[in-house]
Amino acid sequence: MSEQVTAGDIVAAFLERCGVEHAFGVISIHNMPILDAIARRSKIRFIPARSEGGAVNMADASARVRGGLGVAVSSTGTAAGNACGAVVEAITAGTPLLHLTGQIDSEHLDRNKGFIHEAPDQVGMLGAAGKGAFRVWSPDTMLGTLREAVRLAFTPPMGPVSVEIPIDVQRGLTAIPLSVDPLPVLAPQPDEASIEALADALADKKRVMLWLGGGARHATDPVARLANLGFGVVTSVQGRGVLPGDDHQSLGAFNLQPASEEFYSTCDAMLVVGSRLRSNETLTYKLKLPDSLYQIDADPRAEGRAYPVDMFICGDSATSLEYLADRLKGRFTPDKGFTKDIQGAREGAEAGMRKALGPYNEVVDAVLDAVPRDFVWVRDITLSNTIWGNRLPPLDGPRDGVHALGGGIGQGLPMGIGAALGVQAEGRKTLILAGDGGFAVTLGELATAKQENADIAILLMNDGGYGVIKNIADAHYGGRRAYVDILGPDWGVLCDSLGIPHWRVDTAGDISEVLTSAFEVDGPALIEVDMSSIGEFAEAFAGPPVKTAPDEK
Repeated sequence: MSEQVTAGDIVAAFLERCGVEHAFGVISIHNMPILDAIARRSKIRFIPARSEGGAVNMADASARVRGGLGVAVSSTGTAAGNACGAVVEAITAGTPLLHLTGQIDSEHLDRNKGFIHEAPDQVGMLGAAGKGAFRVWSPDTMLGTLREAVRLAFTPPMGPVSVEIPIDVQRGLTAIPLSVDPLPVLAPQPDEASIEALADALADKKRVMLWLGGGARHATDPVARLANLGFGVVTSVQGRGVLPGDDHQSLGAFNLQPASEEFYSTCDAMLVVGSRLRSNETLTYKLKLPDSLYQIDADPRAEGRAYPVDMFICGDSATSLEYLADRLKGRFTPDKGFTKDIQGAREGAEAGMRKALGPYNEVVDAVLDAVPRDFVWVRDITLSNTIWGNRLPPLDGPRDGVHALGGGIGQGLPMGIGAALGVQAEGRKTLILAGDGGFAVTLGELATAKQENADIAILLMNDGGYGVIKNIADAHYGGRRAYVDILGPDWGVLCDSLGIPHWRVDTAGDISEVLTSAFEVDGPALIEVDMSSIGEFAEAFAGPPVKTAPDEK
């Protein structure tokens, strides 16, 4: 008789073969066979988060900075429901993530008997939140289901996939398979005739911009080739760092500022690669882009979804741009003044941003001066991030930035923990930009950061409530600031209770020195910036920017 192991052991062995180094979750009676196998094998470090949503956020960020598979483990019922918001964030970001969730015993499933920890149509709930969801029906089907889930997670457009495993299945025995390797994932290959046609269309252009999104993060080499040929580059926030942010051909992520839009009017073509041209980065699809617009995307459904295009190529971004660079070599001659104009547009866009900052220019300068260039930049949804964090400082690599792409507050802290654990073995530090309102949503994860010694410095912008909601109330609700002021803890006392270094800063000029000190700490450190002392931004941000018609002004 062949040797047998539990289905939980199959899970652990499969994750190891997927290159997983960290898994995140909350232990429960309904996932213990899996976590027991991970602990016994001692090859994957399990991070006990304080919430299921936090665990998925951590796994999401870990996958973003490492370029691999994120893994989160939750329990069933309410616990699986708690994970759903973070699953939505992961699919918004296109993160390949495996969410493993427990389930009650198979014999009681789907009977509506009121069995404790059961949730109605849990697979349907998880499938609606993410890219897909599967149930494992027996120990013998565990490996095949996991393989398909990971294959689907990595198949463009990538995203999170949940696998529900009843507790009796996790404990059940199955034969040791010959191999637990994951399935190969083939990148969609572009049609070479279409690449030829695109090259022909661009060869006689003089001022061509690449708009790069998160789907182009693995295309750094061909992007650099095209930049060297004379293409300009602008990115979505998710695409930052595909070309180093301060490269002379880069407009950075200043993609919707008035100076950028004016510059686009001088360009004769734009090629959009791996980007959805999302509403908050295109003035709700009213941003004026060059008349000749082309698109490359691995998802065939992306064709013309946000803007009509002259030509669409379905294919992997790196392969497609490599082919394009091959065919344009020696054929493309940019306008001699194009690079200078890119830099002029960038300077104009940054000047506009700086004007809005007022006293917070010193905060930005402190980050630029005190933080090493190879840091990882994690941001929550907060006024400071929206106004400046999403575009400054420049990032050198496509996986150096993590932010709450879906717009949900409170995800910055757990994302920072996941990111830090993914990169700190390389000697790299992680800086988190958060607001006090959002930080309170996942405050429990501060204990996770301490327990796991996550190498994070937290820049906590404390304005005593929901700053952006205050501005929206002023702009659109007659100044009626309902429900915007929230009680927060004494952050110094809280940090002391966890043994976390804390600084309170009420003068912007002190931040550079404090940041330097925080970055010297081994483990978490928190800098609280008293915004009431520093003052207001020069311009109030009251929601995502929109473009009004002339008669609406």
